[in-house]
Amino acid sequence: MGYCNLPLNDDYEVPEDVPTIRSSQGKDVDSSSVGWMEPVDLWTPLKEMRKRYNRNGYIWIKNLLSREDVLAMREHYFNHLSPTGLLAPNTHPRDGIFNPSNDPLSFQGVGGHPQAQCIQLLESAHTTPEYETFCKHPALRSFVRNFMGWEQEIMLKRAMMRHNCPGSLATGVHYDKLFLRGSDADFLTAWVPIGDCIASGGGLIYLEDSDQLGRELEDEFRDHAKNLSDEERVSAFNKHMADDGYLSHDAEGFRQTQAKGQLKWLVGDSEAGDVVFHTPHMIHSSAANEDEKGRIRLGSDLRFYEAGAPVDGRWCNHWKNGDKL
Repeated sequence: MGYCNLPLNDDYEVPEDVPTIRSSQGKDVDSSSVGWMEPVDLWTPLKEMRKRYNRNGYIWIKNLLSREDVLAMREHYFNHLSPTGLLAPNTHPRDGIFNPSNDPLSFQGVGGHPQAQCIQLLESAHTTPEYETFCKHPALRSFVRNFMGWEQEIMLKRAMMRHNCPGSLATGVHYDKLFLRGSDADFLTAWVPIGDCIASGGGLIYLEDSDQLGRELEDEFRDHAKNLSDEERVSAFNKHMADDGYLSHDAEGFRQTQAKGQLKWLVGDSEAGDVVFHTPHMIHSSAANEDEKGRIRLGSDLRFYEAGAPVDGRWCNHWKNGDKL
């Protein structure tokens, strides 16, 4: 297999060959319509990082966090959920290997329809001291301040850890502003893969150069909602939206219709310690998890505002199943 080097990131190589990507519905995204995300390392100048973020709608930072800190968080999460029978027998929680005797649709995480027996543990996983400490990781917080040029940042309390079992449903196509319309202030999303995640292992996929498309779609939704009440207007589930708030569950169909077949879905082989930051309007989804080792994909979604900015107050409480946000 041949490899290509990326500028400003000579220590990291990505395969030239790209995988076929599958989503929950519709046709597969053929490899000809898939490209590789561009990673950068911590030594890249901030000016260049910001340029890439503004141009691409995302920036993927390699090794921002300690690998050991991330893997310890992975171990803690799966230890917490182990009473559900989620994990394969005689495997280590840090590996997060799905029990193949389970129905993956019955063991969905945040954003899915988990079994009743899992809900309490899923909710309590978001309030453990270990997760709260992880969200305050000094390397993460320092980078956010420096990158955004903020004196102080705040993180919305409604942070989420999402696990995606092999054979389960993928996250639908969306941009984050759909669910965070309660404030006009700019915010930064961090997606933290909690463990290694190959491109076909259920990680996030980004529609290239789609920040502008996301803004145009949001302008259309805002126009349609102008006669709704304030509460309905900011809801991702108002009468002009899909029942679950997503734009689509068919990544290839969305690419063909909304992007006119001209944009590629971008993927990456992420490692524990990497963090991807993206804009509020960057369109993304997740791939179906087809990890050959049976690893459960785990990631955390964190949203940051500048301290003092008006925030979406609906997101100032811990995640609860069925909170309709």
